Amino acid sequence: MTQADQEGVPRRTIFRTGAAVGAATAVGAVTQSRPAAAHGMPAERDLILHNGAIHTMNDHHDVVRAIAIRDGRVAYTGNSLGAARRALPDHPRVIDLRGRVAIPGIIDNHNHIVLMGNRPGRHTPLENAYSVADVQRTYRARAKGVPAGEFVTTIGGFHFNQFREVRLPTLTELDAALPAHPAYVSVGFSGPSATNTLGKAFFEAAGVVVGADGAIAAGAETGKATLALRRTLTPELRRRGTLDAMAYAASVGVTTHLDQGAFQSTGTPSDGAAHEDNYTMHLPFLELHEQGRAIVRLRINFLHMDTDPALPTLAERLRNAFPFFGDDMVRTGGIGEFIASGLGPNWLEAARRVARAGWRAEVHSLSPTDFRTEIEGFEAVDAEVSIRDLRWVVAHVPFITPDYVDRLKALGGGLSLTGWRYLAGTGTAAGPPFRMIVDNGIHAGMSSDGMQIAPMNPFVHAYYAVTGRNALGAVVNDGQQITRREVLDLYTRDNTWFLGKADEDQLGVLETGRLGDVVVLDRDYFRVPEDEIRHVRSELTVVGGSIVHATGKVR
Repeated sequence: MTQADQEGVPRRTIFRTGAAVGAATAVGAVTQSRPAAAHGMPAERDLILHNGAIHTMNDHHDVVRAIAIRDGRVAYTGNSLGAARRALPDHPRVIDLRGRVAIPGIIDNHNHIVLMGNRPGRHTPLENAYSVADVQRTYRARAKGVPAGEFVTTIGGFHFNQFREVRLPTLTELDAALPAHPAYVSVGFSGPSATNTLGKAFFEAAGVVVGADGAIAAGAETGKATLALRRTLTPELRRRGTLDAMAYAASVGVTTHLDQGAFQSTGTPSDGAAHEDNYTMHLPFLELHEQGRAIVRLRINFLHMDTDPALPTLAERLRNAFPFFGDDMVRTGGIGEFIASGLGPNWLEAARRVARAGWRAEVHSLSPTDFRTEIEGFEAVDAEVSIRDLRWVVAHVPFITPDYVDRLKALGGGLSLTGWRYLAGTGTAAGPPFRMIVDNGIHAGMSSDGMQIAPMNPFVHAYYAVTGRNALGAVVNDGQQITRREVLDLYTRDNTWFLGKADEDQLGVLETGRLGDVVVLDRDYFRVPEDEIRHVRSELTVVGGSIVHATGKVR
């Protein structure tokens, strides 16, 4: 009997979640409130963008003035509007970019957008807030579209280090922003957290200890508060949260997400922000996809934390699911970002099984030593079963050293680079060592790890990689800065390697035949002052020729 059988989840549900069976390729621009298109047939697939500085991110880094997208794929790039029109003879929509910069849709090779979509309340990202006043403005804006009495929440993806006051907002400050809505703002995996008067009443009724200033302690009290909110979730609310998560991703230009799963929920206060039901959490995304309402691309890794030497959940996953199975909008990936609990014998056996099954594996490194155990384990497995064509990955790597980069490179592996130290990094070598890794030539790509301990916004991570500065403005990664173009390479063309062969020639570059994912920026990423990099946003986001986000400034 599988763990899923024990928990009352039918085997076909695992298959559906793991393999995205029955999901049709479709996309609807919900952020523009357009009616959903007919199932599998988006309303708008033919589009011309012209009079822009369109960075193709091809081998020559060509910048062109026009791009034409036909039936969801790039049909022309160049400098002639006339040639673009000839490539699309059936009266496409034509948009004048008026000199704006455009780039390929950004690929995030390691995040947790599925967890973000399943957040309770009206989840509101705070990664772009830099003071308590910014938090208040963000919450007031959010509340305008939320019925009175509903929670406005932020769970993960930010840290109070980014606020000028270096603290969470108080009950009084949250009341001023949300007089008619309960509030819940919680840091990282397990707090600390804060609430307002209406939220305090809700949480205290659930047995949570809340201070007079709205403070909720990290650990058990935050766990109880988050659990109380999660118990209010329904399938409809999860779908609504998923639409919100996709809309936010489109607003910051992230069109493809390699999701890294969750820790299996227990339904107790010990669950943190990174816990969910691995057997059902993908269902809101799949349901929206089937309805033609998904607006970003999802790639799914499966996280496993078996402590039993028999590795029961991993064994069932490898037996019942398929890697890289699905369509252009939803596709399965590999095993990760954990393949088993710990880094002992269970972990090594899990690595062997993943290799024998021919799956991609991803692990993560956060300490000064764990990457050594992981890469040495990869080498031990490779001595038995070759992993050199499987694209195994180590993520985050703030402390990785050149010799171990070389060893992973020799195995055909790659490194997922995350700027999570932007929020809490200190010292002068917070990592990851971007410069050393890019110069090495190993397969590398950018990721966010959002929305847990880090922001999803790619331009926040770009700011950190380019400047080496944390949220407080201190240089914490000196000597490892890379250029803006190198960051964009890592977020586009280089990141296709992490998605697998099915996507490698389809995304990340704007050239004929590839999928038509384009982001028009609100300012010139390549020329703005360094501090403005983290404020870059999308004015227009296009996925497969369909406009999925628009501010109204580009027509």
